[in-house]
Amino acid sequence: MQASYPPVFERDMGCTPAEWLGWLPRALCDDTADLTQLGMVTAADPAGTSRLVIHMDGGQLTLAWQPLEPRRLGLAVLPRLWVRFEFVGVDDGVRHRFMKRFDLYTQRGGG
Repeated sequence: MQASYPPVFERDMGCTPAEWLGWLPRALCDDTADLTQLGMVTAADPAGTSRLVIHMDGGQLTLAWQPLEPRRLGLAVLPRLWVRFEFVGVDDGVRHRFMKRFDLYTQRGGG
């Protein structure tokens, strides 16, 4: 979790597209909505980038993602996903609260 989140930023996340799509409904809202209730996921474009537009508090969040080459550490192979967050018309406080929940939900840890 960060102290602040700019309106547009990118991340390299350690997950597959299937895991990402499984996390999104719960990471984006408090209920058990599915992605069709949250916004429209577009099919991957020729470059392999998929998108989801979510309307929130008079603005919108556009998520774009694309699989990356996996990270290899010896015999371990870790999935990677490039994700771009673009908030338009969403104030800093709403953006911070949203990302705090999103980050807490999508954190992965060992143990």
